[in-house]
Amino acid sequence: MSSSSRSWSRAGTALRGWRPRQWAVAGVGALATAILVGAPTDVVPNPMFGRSVPVQWWNYPALAVTAVLAGIVLSTYVRQPSTSSEPKPSDGGRLGAIGGVLSFFAVGCPVCNKLVLVLLGASGALSYWAPLQPLLALLSAGLLAEAALRRLSSQTACPVTASA
Repeated sequence: MSSSSRSWSRAGTALRGWRPRQWAVAGVGALATAILVGAPTDVVPNPMFGRSVPVQWWNYPALAVTAVLAGIVLSTYVRQPSTSSEPKPSDGGRLGAIGGVLSFFAVGCPVCNKLVLVLLGASGALSYWAPLQPLLALLSAGLLAEAALRRLSSQTACPVTASA
C-alpha cells in the first residue's frame, strides 16, 4: 500500500471517528467560509458588494468546495476528548490558509481587485487574470484538500512516546 493510499485511509478513519461537535464545527466553518469568501466577491449576492463582471458558472462549485474543505480543516483543530494528542499546527495549517486566500482571488471579480488593476489594468485583468482564475480555484482546492488530508491522517497516527 502506497503512502498516499495510507493517508487517505487514515483520513477516512479520522472522519468516521468524529463526534457531533466536530461535524458541527465543520458545518459552521463551511458556512462562515462561504460567507467570508462569497459575500465580498459577490458570488453570494448581497447589497453591500457589487461586481463589474458577471459571476462565472464555475465560481459556485469552487466556492462550495472551498467552503467544505475549509470547514473540515477548521474542525481538525477541535480537540477530541478521547485523545490527549492533536495534530501539530504545522501539519497542513499553512496549506489551508494559502488555499483559503487563493480561493478569494479565484472567485473574485477580475476587474474589482485593486491589486490586479494596478498591476495589469482593466484590459489586462480581463485578458490575463480572468483566464487564470479557474486554475487558481483548482490550486486552492488542491491545497485545502492536502491540508485536510495531512491534518486528518495525523489524527489517527499513533503518537510516539518518549522513552525513559
